[in-house]
Formats: sequence, C-alpha cells, structure tokens
Amino acid sequence: MIGTWQCYYLPHEMVYIMPLSIYIKTVMTALGNSHNHWGLVARLFHWLTAFIVLAMFILGLWMVDLNYYHQWYKTAPDLHKSAGISLFAFTLLRLIWRFTHLTPSPLASHSAFEVSVARFTHRLLYLLLFGLMLSGYLISTADGRALDVFKLFEIPAIIHGIDKQEDIAGTVHLILAIMLISIALLHASAALKHHFIDKDRTLKRMLGL
Repeated sequence: MIGTWQCYYLPHEMVYIMPLSIYIKTVMTALGNSHNHWGLVARLFHWLTAFIVLAMFILGLWMVDLNYYHQWYKTAPDLHKSAGISLFAFTLLRLIWRFTHLTPSPLASHSAFEVSVARFTHRLLYLLLFGLMLSGYLISTADGRALDVFKLFEIPAIIHGIDKQEDIAGTVHLILAIMLISIALLHASAALKHHFIDKDRTLKRMLGL
C-alpha cells in the first residue's frame, strides 16, 4: 500500500490501481461544481441550452416563410414544437441540478454591481425561456389538438379555445424570442469582455479550463 493506492507486482512491472471509492469521488468531483469551478454537468446544461435555443430561433424564423408545397412545411414546425417540449424538460432538470448543487463563488475581481447584474440576467433568461415555451405551447394547442412530441407521446391541449389565442401567443412568442436572443448575446459579450479585456477566468470556468 502506497498512500491510498493499491500496489500490484506483475512479472515485468509494478502497477498502481486507484481504489473504487477514490475513483468514484474523483468522478463525482468532475461532474459536480466546486467553489471555484463549474462541473461537467453544469457546463453541458449551459452549452446545450445555448445551442438548442439558437437552433430553434433560426428554425423558427426560417419556417414561417415556408409555403404549403415545401417539403419542410409540416416537418419544421413539428420539429420546432418537439424541441421546445424537450427544452422545457431539459430546463427543469437544469434548475433541479442548480438548486441541489453548489454554485461557484464569484471571482474576487468582480464588483458587487457585476455580480448583481449577472444574477439578474440569469434569472431573466430563465423567465424568458419558460415564457417562450409557454407561449409556444399556447400556439400549438390553440385549436384543441394535443401536441405531438417526436411521434413518441402527446401533450394534451389543456388551455385552448381562447379568442385569438394563436395570434396573441404568436406575437408574444416572437417578442420573447427576440428578447431572449438579445440578452443572450449581451451575456456572451460580457463573457468575452471578461476574457479579453479583464483577462479573468469567467469564460474559462464555463469552458472547463
């Protein structure tokens, strides 16, 4: 025994094997957050959400101009709706993870104002996400039909039949989408400012560096 490592002698070499408990602890440390770093799970939630939101925004803008005879006329909206429901579930899981795990402390170089703005921005992004998904649901179920998710299951139309539901929800959906993308871009710009101008670890922590 050398420290917490098991030492094994083989015919031509000596091999050190990490005990299972230490291995599990190492993996859990990498997955979870610490006071100074975002863990792998939090980083995956962050970057996958960013990718899905951007992809859905581009798809949404593109599909509204498709004519009836386009091959994606029905496929694109179905994909958009299914992705929206998936994002809703994904965001719930992200929040559960966030509230049940440690949040890294702000960098010492960040002012109290910067910390407050960052927290407000994160909360606003979550609110916009849920508002966007709710308005999308109201658009899809306005006619009383259930929302089909990747042809695997359906979400019932609980709220429908409201006067001009599809039109009003559609307008709100577009406004929220533009707001979400705009604030996300400001969020990304702030991260780049911290990286290239302030030269701190804000961006590196979310990249796992």
